Amino acid sequence: MAKIGIFFGTDTGNTRKVAKMMAKKIGEDAAKPLNINRASVDQILEYDYLILGSPTLGDGELPGLTAGAENESWEESLPDLVEADLSGKTIAMYGLGDQEGYPDNFVDALGIIYDELSTSGATFVGSWPTEGYEFTSSQAVVDDEFVGLVLDQENQSDLHEERIDQWLESISGDFGFA
Repeated sequence: MAKIGIFFGTDTGNTRKVAKMMAKKIGEDAAKPLNINRASVDQILEYDYLILGSPTLGDGELPGLTAGAENESWEESLPDLVEADLSGKTIAMYGLGDQEGYPDNFVDALGIIYDELSTSGATFVGSWPTEGYEFTSSQAVVDDEFVGLVLDQENQSDLHEERIDQWLESISGDFGFA
């Protein structure tokens, strides 16, 4: 069995595409990425290493029905995951946002997920520098860094592959893949 579970929320499919790209780059250590709305907590707990991804919808909202998403997503799944004991798990996160269209709540969903899971017992890795982004405010910034990889599909999609490669390299030691 693969040792890295990749779970994502999505509305337009961009977060799914990134999850699939990451899984391909990681190789056999990564399980097939799974939409969070199709994953049970038990499925998530099967993995010691988790990569969690989410876009930010609207004005800083988790993807989900009340944010206008077509399907359930993080909004509906996160409460069950918050109740789980994630002790011994290592979590890296990534988020998609639009720094020009939503500079006041850039990738806030990433910060919301982090805040909700920060007391779960898991170890978080994969923080990412804020340099190279122009935004006013973000709930995903802790100690002057994003809590995970940040990608701007709308304005910086040409940087995705390079950023993904750098980020995966930065977590490879913690996740035990080459």
